[in-house]
Formats: sequence, structure tokens, C-alpha cells
Amino acid sequence: MIGRLKGNIIEKQPPQVLIDVNGVGYEAQAPMTSFYPMPAVGEQVILHTHLSVSENAHQLFAFYTLEERKLFRTLIKVSGVGPKMALAILSGMPVNEFVQCVIEGNSAALVKVPGVGKKTAERLIIEVKDKLKGWESLDSTVATFGDAMQASPQSAITADAESALTALGYKPTDAAKVIARVQKGESIETSEELIRLALKSLAG
Repeated sequence: MIGRLKGNIIEKQPPQVLIDVNGVGYEAQAPMTSFYPMPAVGEQVILHTHLSVSENAHQLFAFYTLEERKLFRTLIKVSGVGPKMALAILSGMPVNEFVQCVIEGNSAALVKVPGVGKKTAERLIIEVKDKLKGWESLDSTVATFGDAMQASPQSAITADAESALTALGYKPTDAAKVIARVQKGESIETSEELIRLALKSLAG
């Protein structure tokens, strides 16, 4: 089991990140809440990981905090919730926000996540609530931008953002519409910032 990676970031293409660990490149998928605080390409990072093994594939998932990985592992144990949906949930809201939604029984907020219908949201609240006792005191996941990515041409930023939202489960047409909406009148310099604003708009 691969539980932790420490190495240099080679590529960042949300939701995928490629880490060079002593000459071996590990490709992992990460929620957007983990992408936001990651350092720039070429810099060193420590990520907590989870290896998902199925008949068709071995997938590595990476998280910036242990709390995110813990919640991911809790979510994939819920009936009907696979790694892709768990990744979408974590991308759509910080750990504390999800915990609060479950504790308050706020299914309306959960159904805004792609792939999460009313029944799945209710199942999440029922099955996960008891497992989240004591999580209320957790600090919210940091979602800030420094110089995590260098500015890119606007067309590349748009393409990267659309690709990331599609990978998280949103329909291509919906992804394109929300990105066009948040870009209107805004000066956005990185794809990560555009993705963050798009997810915030979709959750609103």
C-alpha cells in the first residue's frame, strides 16, 4: 500500500498530479481542495495517498491533509459512492463544510455535487453521521492561492478548467457554461483559480 509520497511536482493537470519520487513518477488524482495549497511545478510536496484497486485499474489518490484522506476513505465505504464521487465531493466542499452538512442533515447542499442524487445524499447523511463525531473541531481546509501556478494563456486556462470539471463528473456543456459565466468581466490568471470559482458558482 502506498500511503505517502514526498517528491517534486512534475506536472499539475487538475485533477491529476505527477510526482517524481527518487526518479519514479507517481500519477495521482487529487481533489481541488488539495490542489489549491500545492506548491508550484518543480517544487517539493508531501501528499497522503490512497491506492484503490479494482479489476480494471489501480488508481492512486492524493491528499494535502490527513483529514481529506480520512474523509475520502470514509466516503468510499458508503454504498453507491465510489472513488470518483468521493473525489467530486471533496472538490466541491472543504472537509469541515461536508461534516457540517452531514451533521445538520443538509441534503440540499450535497445534491449539488455531480452524481449525488437525493437518495445518495440521504444515504451519506445516515451512514456517515456517526463516523464524523468529533470532526466539528477540525480547521477548514485551506483554499488559497499564492504563486502555485504561473499565469497561462487564457485559452489554456479555460481548457484546463473544463477538463478538470468534466473529470469531476460535470457534463461538458455545463462545465463550459459555468466557466464562461465566471470568466465574464474577471481577470483570472490560473486554471486552479478558475476551477475554484466555477465550483463555488455551481454550489451556489
